[in-house]
Amino acid sequence: MLGTIVNAAAIVIGAMIGILLKTGIPEKIKNTMMQGIGLSVIVIGLSMALKTENIIITILSLVLGGIIGEVLQIEERLEDLGKWIETKLGRGSTGDFTKAFVTASLVYCIGAMAVMGALESGLTGKHDILYAKSTLDGISSVIFASSLGIGVAFSALPVLIYQGLITFAATFVKVFLTDSVINEMTAAGGVLILGIGLNILGITKIKIGNMLPAIFGAVFFVLIAANLSF
Repeated sequence: MLGTIVNAAAIVIGAMIGILLKTGIPEKIKNTMMQGIGLSVIVIGLSMALKTENIIITILSLVLGGIIGEVLQIEERLEDLGKWIETKLGRGSTGDFTKAFVTASLVYCIGAMAVMGALESGLTGKHDILYAKSTLDGISSVIFASSLGIGVAFSALPVLIYQGLITFAATFVKVFLTDSVINEMTAAGGVLILGIGLNILGITKIKIGNMLPAIFGAVFFVLIAANLSF
């Protein structure tokens, strides 16, 4: 859990720095910064998505993951949590806090580094991947918070829970983590990150949170593909 704790702390510290910088940054510059973030996130997503070795697996993972996510209402629950925290903080009903919370939570929870780092932590007791992720998340949280606000800092909570659960479950899933599984999990996560980038730019309003199960659905379909050709 140490790696995950460090990761969560880096997000909070970075967000606090971003909040301190926020008042000194003109609105036009903040908007341009967010556009830059959106484009960067899209590039990251594309580079991950292209790691797929079987596009059919990616498609099926997204479809199945979307169905499961809609049933579980993952994004809605994230939004409800954000609204609940916002209410407790007495920040009114502008929705900016919730938007910052949900966006940052999804960015920090999706991707190979979150999953593989938590698995490494649970299986080997090493935290190299999560330490690297902490550095990246800490830097990006400065930029996010300077544009989106304090909600970014509270995204450390779902990161703590999500990566913590994966760390504890690591010993049970180790046998399934072949190179093919990791590649397809990365690809599915990349498509979701691409979607986040499009949302940040205001091009789409995709419910990325409801597609989170797609990352783990890739494991299921890779195992099937190992016995069937499609």
